[in-house]
Amino acid sequence: MAPSPHRRRRPGRDCPAPVLVTSVPLLLGAAAYTAWVLEVVLATGLDPLQAYLSELAAVDQPLGGLFRATDLLAGLAVLIGSCCGLLLLPRRRWATTGWAALAVFGAATAVDSRLPLSCAPTRDESCAARETAGLVPATHTAHAVSSTTAVLAALTALVTLTHAARRYGWPPPLRTLGPPLVCAELAATAWALGATAAFQTGRGTWSLGAGQRLQTLLVAVWIGALAVSVSRQPTPPPP
Repeated sequence: MAPSPHRRRRPGRDCPAPVLVTSVPLLLGAAAYTAWVLEVVLATGLDPLQAYLSELAAVDQPLGGLFRATDLLAGLAVLIGSCCGLLLLPRRRWATTGWAALAVFGAATAVDSRLPLSCAPTRDESCAARETAGLVPATHTAHAVSSTTAVLAALTALVTLTHAARRYGWPPPLRTLGPPLVCAELAATAWALGATAAFQTGRGTWSLGAGQRLQTLLVAVWIGALAVSVSRQPTPPPP
């Protein structure tokens, strides 16, 4: 009997591993990144409308260990998923830039969880005074650097991967939901930055906590949309 002709393999169907190892960690990371919603049912002692999101993980907070663990999980999961996307999916200019930025976001978020605040400045006036006078541990400054890096990397990833989804014809929902999510994220980031500046200059909090929580929620929803789009690809993203 003559051997059957060789069939060309279709990567998306015959080899789903690249899609799975990219999308599953991203979904896990998106879920862990919204662990702060537990404050709705847990007594944290912080005002969600006014408190820094980072204060939930402060060293002196009773549930700080829980939120530091979820932040670490979120960062590592996004880092793994984005590295898989960068290494295993076809490399296009916008997609490569986006996956790299998302990897930086994941790494910065993981580092951020290891550099917690020592106290809650929006709740404790003495903590705020020590922070203004520079009498808090160096982790406060390091935390600010890692948080800023995470925000900048997230914005870069949102813009570039959303553009890649539209340019390269990725499946929805990222192609359709990406642009409004990016616009909303930019607005939420401006709100959070303005509120932070107001608090640090003694002009009130401007609902700082609400702005930061909206900011992180939009990033998590966007990462979820990215994961779903990747999981729906029968083949890697076409050029």
